[in-house]
Amino acid sequence: MTSTAPGSRRPWEMLALATVGFAVTFWAWNLISPLGSHFADKLSLSPLQTSLLVAVPVLVGSLGRIPAGVLTDRFGARVMFPLLAAITILPVLFTGLFGTSYAALLVGGFFLGIGGTTFAVGVPFVNAWFPPERRGTAIGIFGAGTVGTAVSAFTTVHISDALGSAAPFLIVAVVLAVFAVASWFLLENPPGRPTSRRGSALAGVWATLRRPVTWQLALLYALGFGGFVAFSVYLPTNLINAYGLTAGDAALRTAGFVVLAVVARPVGGWLSDRFHPVPVLLVCFVGSGLFALLAGFELQLLPAGTVAYLGLAMLLGAAAGAVFALVSRLVEPAAVGSVTGVVGAAGGLGGFVPPLVMGSIYGATGSYQWGLFLLALACATVALFTWRVFGHGGDALPATDESASGTLTDTNSDL
Repeated sequence: MTSTAPGSRRPWEMLALATVGFAVTFWAWNLISPLGSHFADKLSLSPLQTSLLVAVPVLVGSLGRIPAGVLTDRFGARVMFPLLAAITILPVLFTGLFGTSYAALLVGGFFLGIGGTTFAVGVPFVNAWFPPERRGTAIGIFGAGTVGTAVSAFTTVHISDALGSAAPFLIVAVVLAVFAVASWFLLENPPGRPTSRRGSALAGVWATLRRPVTWQLALLYALGFGGFVAFSVYLPTNLINAYGLTAGDAALRTAGFVVLAVVARPVGGWLSDRFHPVPVLLVCFVGSGLFALLAGFELQLLPAGTVAYLGLAMLLGAAAGAVFALVSRLVEPAAVGSVTGVVGAAGGLGGFVPPLVMGSIYGATGSYQWGLFLLALACATVALFTWRVFGHGGDALPATDESASGTLTDTNSDL
């Protein structure tokens, strides 16, 4: 619990700065995706190769959240945010200046994944600045930093066409440098910040992995945020292949998808504070399954296809916000970073697998239909899991594993 005086503006200032940093690093993380069709044409890539290219940053950004979360619990966002922003500059410049072959793009994309790890830095930071009754909303607002993917979708292709293929990467490198310097001077760890310094970082990861609730929450986030990430990186390719759109039109429509999901995320957190995360998640997952079914029938893009994809954006975004409202209820503040790292990794991995599956299905059948039907089935399955594990009328929540954490959280209170 932060000792900041009630009504203080400082938590909101820190939230704003962290959200900007999250958006900037996510912008860098998503630089390759809007150019996927361009690289596919230039290098004669297969659908599976293109899928792998846009998915590699997602994989690394996902797995990297585990150590990033543990290190944030130890050293705080005051150190980790500017450090990760500065490190991300290197792969951005490498990809923009030397990404002329498939191998070089894969290497650049691999290290661009570092930009995706900042989620595990920001969640414990924001969580510690706000009282329990506002954490769902605050973390939802921070999660809106995923708008960085929309910025990338809106601008990357147009900047590349107007100023050259290296231009978007050079611009992002400058923005990252500005944020790294600004955050070093302006970010503050919250007063009385809870820390986790017992044992090694590896021991901290192991303790987090032993918590049953970590894996339960990870499954929910793998679908909520993973679905959002999968569409944000693969929807341009999907729209081009399935509906014959140009790369620029597909990028703009994808940006609209991302913006709606970003707006819905704090709404999901706010609804979770007002009611409870569990019913919010149930509505989101059931509704997402229905919209995935609609998209799977591959009707005309206007209006049926547009309704389906925008409905998915809204509900997947709200689900991502609701999951971390649930994290703030189930996990003690000193361990939020570590748990966020694993849960966030699951979300990113949830975004890594679907593009590969969709690419393989399209290569084999010439259609994305069965991939979307599989998404609908996954939504139904996770909705049932949510109800069975976390339901119980929406009030009785599972406790963390005392033997793993050393601290038993009272899950029927607001921490």
